Amino acid sequence: MTLVAFLALIGSLVVVHELGHYAVGRWFGVKAEKFSIGFGPQIWGRVDKRGTLWRIGLLPLGGYVQFAGDMNPASQADESWKQLPEEERNQTFQSKTLWQRALIVFAGPAVNFILAILIAMGFLLAFGKSVTQPVVDVVQPNSPAAVAGLQVGDRILTLNDRTVETFDMMANEVIMIPNEKIVLEIERNGARMTKEATVAAVIEVDRFGNEYRIGRLGIGASKLEIREVGLLEAPWAAVVQTGNILRQQIIGLGQIISGRRPISELGGPLKIAKVSGEAMSLGILTFISLAALISINLGFINLLPIPMLDGGHLLLYAIEAVRRRPATPVVQEWAFRAGFAMLAAFMIMVTFNDLASFGLFESG
Repeated sequence: MTLVAFLALIGSLVVVHELGHYAVGRWFGVKAEKFSIGFGPQIWGRVDKRGTLWRIGLLPLGGYVQFAGDMNPASQADESWKQLPEEERNQTFQSKTLWQRALIVFAGPAVNFILAILIAMGFLLAFGKSVTQPVVDVVQPNSPAAVAGLQVGDRILTLNDRTVETFDMMANEVIMIPNEKIVLEIERNGARMTKEATVAAVIEVDRFGNEYRIGRLGIGASKLEIREVGLLEAPWAAVVQTGNILRQQIIGLGQIISGRRPISELGGPLKIAKVSGEAMSLGILTFISLAALISINLGFINLLPIPMLDGGHLLLYAIEAVRRRPATPVVQEWAFRAGFAMLAAFMIMVTFNDLASFGLFESG
């Protein structure tokens, strides 16, 4: 089940991502020579009437679209490209304007976000959304909330100057910031006041034995309110929900970079495979929820300004737009070599984390 779930999850998300590149490239008249799901030796392939090779590679950890004229990772034009007939040259990636190339590159991550939004819309339409008021019904003794002086009946207005609309919104914020200081603006009996607290760090263990370090304030809301979401409201509500998840991922990455979270919390393909199997065992809805989360993560990671990733290409295009000429081939080549080295080191690190989380390096 784990293997099937992992291949279904990664395969579908990679297909969606690469179809974004492919569709916008086709829209601008760029010929796609290869559409590959997975890397390495080909285990299946078929050439369509447009001359595109649709293939499946042996290693299912990604994919790519190779457009006509992609002679190297930086998609630089060379002398052989200049010698192509005009009609053939106009079908290459390099022949397109800067904004067209940027849109082709951006389309992959964008489609990952769109997929997550569509999934969120489906869940909102089917199950509604929580509109539980941010009013404290429970204060746990000796918790950070109790130490800060929060009381039953207090309404949370803001958390770190960010308006709190629902209890769930506040809870999702707190979960991401264990051991960090927060400032709450509350309303009590019509009067506004400010409270400061330090979020507690709690280790939670799920039914599969996975440990998660989360933030806990020590308050609760006992009156859960669910409201139906209409067809007109659902798209924007899904965008907001997706944006909140993306924001949490950005916060998490910032915490790891700044050292506030251990780097050991980063997971790789093995951890994703394990979680995929666990989600599938809990039912198709849980699996689809995980797919939306991983899709957002895939879009976010690909937009990081690292050469070899879509964000690295977009960064070079931004530099080209400012300088009004592209970076030299030597600069681009070294940038992509550095990007490849960074990604290789990252994959080794997260694989090590995965193996460590499975207890491979435990003594005795």
